[in-house]
Amino acid sequence: MRILIAEDDAVLADGLTRSLRRAGYAADCVGNGEQADMALSSENYDVVILDLGLPKMDGLEVLRRLRMRKSAVPVMILTARDALDERVKGLDLGADDYMIKPFDPPELEARIRALLRRGQGTGLSELRIGELSFDSAERCARIGKQVLELSPRELGLLEVLMRRAGKVVGKEQLLEHLYAWDEEATSNAIEVLLHRLRRKLDHYGISIRTVRGLGYMLDVPEDA
Repeated sequence: MRILIAEDDAVLADGLTRSLRRAGYAADCVGNGEQADMALSSENYDVVILDLGLPKMDGLEVLRRLRMRKSAVPVMILTARDALDERVKGLDLGADDYMIKPFDPPELEARIRALLRRGQGTGLSELRIGELSFDSAERCARIGKQVLELSPRELGLLEVLMRRAGKVVGKEQLLEHLYAWDEEATSNAIEVLLHRLRRKLDHYGISIRTVRGLGYMLDVPEDA
């Protein structure tokens, strides 16, 4: 899952980026409103973390432009403790949630998971296909009760495929969701990642099917 962080406090932005990447998310970071507006105009994100006090273009204007483009991407706004009017305006403009600075990173990550579930049209923290399950709160996958030993990137790939179960997912979509823009992301990197995940799932009769010329689809037998 890919997240945009729009925050002008360099220390906070760096901490958020590192924390979210450790949790397995692809996180991009920008430091002003103009950069945020440009990124949201040209890239696809699953969640946006938006500070309202951005330089060059404030967060409310970034949010207004985003919703004018008919984008439904979930937005978490960050505000100062005494900025009640800004929080109200942000929610009225289409923000989905807000957090008051300072905040605890674990709570932010929990709220991000809730926004991701909401954005995918489900309130459940667990995705399940047959005996295969993915717990977004614990960031782990299981076959029945057995935990699969997957790297954060492999977990991210599995999550994308499970959230789009029954649909073909193109290679470009996988690149968008799994890699931040300052990370090396090539077609070959996706192939290597798919190979590693396939090798771990094949033992359980679960396959990632290649749909020639289109992309990939998770194929889980009902009795897997």
